[in-house]
Order: sequence, then structure tokens, then C-alpha cells
Amino acid sequence: MFNLLNLTTNYTFDILYLLIMMYDVSAILVNYNSSTFTINCIDSILDQTSSKLKIQIIVVDNASTYEDYISIKKKIQNLNLPSITLIRSRINTGFGGGNMLGIQHATAKYYAFINNDTLLKNDCLSIVYNFLEDTPDAAVCCPQQYNEHNEVQKSFDHFLSLRRELFGRKILERLNPNKYPKRRKIYDTPIKVQSVPGSFLVANAVCFDKVGGFDTNIFLYYEETDLCYRISKDDERWASYLVPEARFTHFKGQSTSKSLAIKKELKISLLYVLKKNSGYVAYLVLRIWLTLKFLVKSFFSPKNFKLFILFAKGAPLTESLKHRQILLKK
Repeated sequence: MFNLLNLTTNYTFDILYLLIMMYDVSAILVNYNSSTFTINCIDSILDQTSSKLKIQIIVVDNASTYEDYISIKKKIQNLNLPSITLIRSRINTGFGGGNMLGIQHATAKYYAFINNDTLLKNDCLSIVYNFLEDTPDAAVCCPQQYNEHNEVQKSFDHFLSLRRELFGRKILERLNPNKYPKRRKIYDTPIKVQSVPGSFLVANAVCFDKVGGFDTNIFLYYEETDLCYRISKDDERWASYLVPEARFTHFKGQSTSKSLAIKKELKISLLYVLKKNSGYVAYLVLRIWLTLKFLVKSFFSPKNFKLFILFAKGAPLTESLKHRQILLKK
């Protein structure tokens, strides 16, 4: 039975919407020049997921090199499964944009946004599916994250706020542990959290669609924080959860480098999401603080001067990598 709590009177189409769905979960993977990881992730999903769960896999290639794209295309052709779809984008639409392209082909009750540099350690999708089915207020959830050394990693976060950025997460957790549970603690049972990571985020399709999904103004970083915040504000009954019984390995950062451009992208997204959800005053205070901070740091490390300039300009979206796209010919 579908969770009736998540249906609203303003969304009378929801019942018909659910009746035409073919799958239980649509797993969406975005590939960018990392086909080996994507292929391994597909194999992991197929190997670990129970045959009782009806899953759809949608792979979005985000303007990778032609050779990288062809590697995935051949893999999917060899699998010859009607439940796997490959989409080729001629521009790199970023994390949110790639996933939003993918869900246009999704026909499931739940969307699972899975980073391509991950491997399932157990039947993750069945576990989170059953959890969402059995938990009336769950709109979003995630499994427990491990690194490649089988070490538990932080698998949830607190909403982005001026308080969090100025004072840090640890202080918030000490002052108000009920509102801000400890991120470094290892949990045995599901726990309600504010935000879950985009590396493996599973969302109720109705909740996700109702708030418009990922904000495609964001090229990289903080998309999941923004999504969870908007879902919680849209309806106070909806919540996000960590489900530690489900487990996955995340190799982290296989589609991105640690370049200055990526660091700039992180800060652009940070200030954009803060301004959007917390207001102009919070944005201005943090912008001034970061401008002064990186001005001082630039005296000791000249590479920080470019970040100082970025903050001095206000870290506008026009500085994002999204505005430096080249349309691929094929």
C-alpha cells in the first residue's frame, strides 16, 4: 500500500500516477568520464538486489568522451535488459541536471540517486524500499556509507545555515543533540536526520516531484541539502532518515578533481544555497567572513587569492563551470 500520508488533496493525480508505474525503484546513475566505475556499479546493483524488487536502471552520460560513453553503451547492449536505459547528454549538466534528465525516464514509486563510484555491500535497494514503505513520514533516506577500506563514513548532515558555517557542526551537536545528532557516531537503527548525501539518496517520487526535484542552477555540491530542506519545508510531516542496515561503499570523487575550479564550484554552491534558503543577510554575513578569511590566507598561500576574488565578487552563478560548456558533436 502506498503511504497515504504523502498524498495531498492538491495532488489528485497521484493515485493515477502510481497505478501506471512499472517499477518499485528507479536507480539513476550519472557518468562523467568514469565508465569503469559506472559499469562496476551497474553490476553491483544487479548482483546485490533481490529479484523480488522490480528495479529500473537509468544511466545518464554527462558529455563524457566518446570512448568512455561507448564503453558503457557496449556493456548495456551486452546485458540486453529492457530495464536498463542509457541516455547521452551533449553537455555536462552537472549532478542535479544529470539526475533530472534521468528521472524523465523513470517510472517507479521511488527514485534512487546513486553515485557511479559506489558499490552495494548488501541488498540496499530492497532494504530502503521496505523502510520507506513501512515508515509513514519518510520522504528521503540513505544507506550507511563506507569507504574502500570498509570504514564507516559520515552518512548524513545538518541543514546548511549561517550558524553551522560560522560555529561548526560539532558545537551544534553539543548544544542541541536532539536537533543535531552526532554525525560521527555509528548507528544501529534508523535515525531521523536533516539531510542525506547525494552519493546514495532514495526519495519518494511524489515528494521529489512536488518540490521540483534538484535545483539545476546548481552545477555541483549542496544539491541534496537543498532538496531535503525544501521537502521538509513543503510539508512538516516529511522527513529524511539514515537507514544503517543498508550499506554501500563510496570511492568518492572519481568524476571530479581537487582543482581550484572545483573548490570554487563548492563555494559558489554554498553561498547560492545559503542565500536561497536562509536569506540575503545570512549570505552577506558569510560572504564578508569568507572574503576576509581568504584575503588573510592568500598572504600565506597565493593560490587562495583567486578564492578571495571570487568572494569579493559575490561568488555569482555566472562563475560556475555550468557556464563553460561545449556542445559535443556526438
